[in-house]
Amino acid sequence: MPQLVVVGSQSAGKSSVLETIVGRDFLPRGQGIVTRRPLVLQLIHTPVPEPSAASSESSYKEWGQFLHIDKRFTDFDEIRREIEQETFRVAGQNKGVSRLPISLKIYSPDVLDLTLVDLPGLTKIPVGDQPSDIERQIRSLVLDYISKPNSVILAVSGANVDLANSDALKLARSVDVQGRRTIGVLTKLDLMDAGTNALDILTGRVYPLKLGFIGVVNRSQQDINAEKSMGDALESETEFFRNHPVYRNIAHKNGTKYLARTLNQVLMNHIRDKLPDMKARLNTLMGQTQQELNSFGDAAVFGDKNQQGALILRLMTQFARDFVSSIEGTKVDISTKELSGGARIYYIFNDIFGHALASIDSTQNLENQDIRTAIRNSTGPRPSLFVPEAAFDLLVKPQIKLLEAPSLRCVELVYEELVKICHNCTSMELERFPRLHAQLIEVVSELLRERLGPTSEYAQSLIEIQAAYINTNHPAFISSSAAAAQAANSPPPKAIAPSRPISAESVNGGSAHEDEEESSNEDSSAVNGIPARDGRSVSSTVHDRSRPNATHASTLGKQSSRQHIAQAARYSSGHTQQQLGAPGSSPHTAKETFLNYFFGQNGPGPVAGSSMDRSQQPPAPIGRDMSSAEASAPTGLMAGKRSLNGNNAAYDMKSLGKHIEAISSEGGPQLTMREEMETSLIRSLIASYFSIVRQSIQDLIPKAIMHFLVNHTSQQVQNRLVASLYKPDLFPDLLNEDEALVAERTRVKALLDAYKEAFKVLSEVSLKST
Repeated sequence: MPQLVVVGSQSAGKSSVLETIVGRDFLPRGQGIVTRRPLVLQLIHTPVPEPSAASSESSYKEWGQFLHIDKRFTDFDEIRREIEQETFRVAGQNKGVSRLPISLKIYSPDVLDLTLVDLPGLTKIPVGDQPSDIERQIRSLVLDYISKPNSVILAVSGANVDLANSDALKLARSVDVQGRRTIGVLTKLDLMDAGTNALDILTGRVYPLKLGFIGVVNRSQQDINAEKSMGDALESETEFFRNHPVYRNIAHKNGTKYLARTLNQVLMNHIRDKLPDMKARLNTLMGQTQQELNSFGDAAVFGDKNQQGALILRLMTQFARDFVSSIEGTKVDISTKELSGGARIYYIFNDIFGHALASIDSTQNLENQDIRTAIRNSTGPRPSLFVPEAAFDLLVKPQIKLLEAPSLRCVELVYEELVKICHNCTSMELERFPRLHAQLIEVVSELLRERLGPTSEYAQSLIEIQAAYINTNHPAFISSSAAAAQAANSPPPKAIAPSRPISAESVNGGSAHEDEEESSNEDSSAVNGIPARDGRSVSSTVHDRSRPNATHASTLGKQSSRQHIAQAARYSSGHTQQQLGAPGSSPHTAKETFLNYFFGQNGPGPVAGSSMDRSQQPPAPIGRDMSSAEASAPTGLMAGKRSLNGNNAAYDMKSLGKHIEAISSEGGPQLTMREEMETSLIRSLIASYFSIVRQSIQDLIPKAIMHFLVNHTSQQVQNRLVASLYKPDLFPDLLNEDEALVAERTRVKALLDAYKEAFKVLSEVSLKST
């Protein structure tokens, strides 16, 4: 709002001018700086009381009221003391200044409607306990007030000082270059040197101002000490201008009364000039405040149950809609800086879960000794001729279990993201009711917790399903194994096969003619018939399924057994040459390599020229007793019979301990070539099958989570909210507003009323001006 800002040097008479305008002594006085806080003085003209009322309450026709205290002051000496105490309370006792203003309203029938601001006097150097930068502080404070375009500057200067040294006019010129809103006030005209006058200044010939200069004569310090009344002071001022030989021609344009009328007229004209802008600004403020008030909602809804139910139902529907749209990515205010909502769930599926599965090594935790132990345990008391399928099942199932922990963690991560989405679903209207918002979040969170259990159980059951049945007939597993076998069957460089013993019949009792016929149907060279065991091996099963069915006149049992032997020979020959072949070794055929593994270097049976018969070689150790020495002492029938016939061999055969490892003792032989072949074969089969299961789990787990958790929650959230919260008994508690919001709505409503009242006042001013 437009206001008059009083600016001047220290002890220039600013406070005296204000007191003369008001007609009362109410401002602090003293030596040095007295005004240390801005004083916003609002003069309000009141009608003259009725004579009857004036006789009884004559002392109450004038009063003052501060903004910081709810009290009406009728004694102006108390107003002075309150100003001093409030100044000390904020600005301190060290003569410092403060920007915090003191607001004072004075109601009187002897004043005109004015708004004036009394500022601290401009000073040059700090005095006493004043801060070293007191000049900069006061100058900055004054500039803050006079820089506003709506302010009218009242520049007070002493007539007994050269006008060129006026700090007030200098500051006014810095913000009002053309002098359109500056009024010059000359004080202390009665203290000028004899023979000098300020006529040229008052007439505007020295320093031109559009609003001109006005001269006043205030009370002297002696008059104040003598308690000269304001009425007498005004009469003395009038006599001074009327009887002065220089000023008597312009006496009607000087004096405190003329100054008050001029200030009132200037202020009104200034308000009238700024009126269109002020009305436009008020319209804007009213619109913004009304919009802010609407965002807080209407308090009238709390008296009607039907309106309460409709409001709660609308808020629940909006909450559920925001929840679903956040998951589906159709929300209006989607962030472009980071992933949010359903995009974070996709990130969990694709990046976190996918990378976690890809980082699992299918055979990293399998040692060669573990594989050898599994092979030996699965064959029982009989030696292993081929890699048993039971060993493959035994080893691959724990590896499949490694996929369970990442799958369950994926379910938990998606659940956490859904809870975060639920907490982020809010609106300005919903924030009015914190209890309703909390209940909405709690109901949705409870629904998510209910679905977390079934989703985790189903994800765990998917892993158990994969481990329950090892499907070696899977197309991808068969093709992978067939490709490995084909690579192993690639024709090596031709070499002369060693001669084999000629016999009329094969080992298994079949004729040689039948063996030749059967060998013609195989892809590799014929192998000596060996009776097949009851249990089928993994390699034989896989390769038997991956090749065409052979037809022969002999029985199906013999044909299948020989096919197994031939296929195992093909795979083992290629694989062993690849794994164990050393540089410089002579190439071997598939048949020769297989025979070397199972029957020795020169085939079955003793060969002429061999250094020792194989039946005389000691067997290779297959285990190590890990029990204590006491547990392995001879017991039973052999106890105490060591020296009966001098035979110590039977006594050295000790009883087995509790723990036996399928490894040799330190320093003994390591894995044989045959065992290395079996171990490598098992590893490749486990890696192939684990890759199939991992791919299936990576596809099924996200689908299960979306079905059991995400989609189910999205479909049921609206029904759950209505069933849990749409109860008339809960309406008053759910619609309990936040206390801070209620206070803010009250403040905004009061501000809107003030804007409307100000707009009404401005409209009346416009009517008066016409």
